[in-house]
Amino acid sequence: MSFADLPDGWTVWHEEPGGRVILAYRPDVFDTEAFPAACLPTIYLSPGSPRRRPGARTDDGWTVTLYLEPEVEARRETADTREAGVDAARDVARAFAAGDVDYRGAYQVPREDYFDRLDELVGREA
Repeated sequence: MSFADLPDGWTVWHEEPGGRVILAYRPDVFDTEAFPAACLPTIYLSPGSPRRRPGARTDDGWTVTLYLEPEVEARRETADTREAGVDAARDVARAFAAGDVDYRGAYQVPREDYFDRLDELVGREA
């Protein structure tokens, strides 16, 4: 499976052969000047179920998680195979790039100025 057809703005940040993948959105602008580096949207494709106990076998599927910050999770999906996980990761990337992810709802403390700038970046109508 390939990430060659990611939507604009998304890049493969890290990929382990047959394993975990990290996608990053616009690392060129999340550089501490235009946008806070800590707010770099990332998608993790990881082996295992999110309900898996630490140390348990990892052959129980794959998890796709969109983080808006290290502790701010916006979306989580599961897949049975890595190939299905790659497809799910691309779908999440497309949804984010199209402005179809409710990032405001993922935050407990509103950051309206930041959200307005992020709306502009992804082309989302406020």
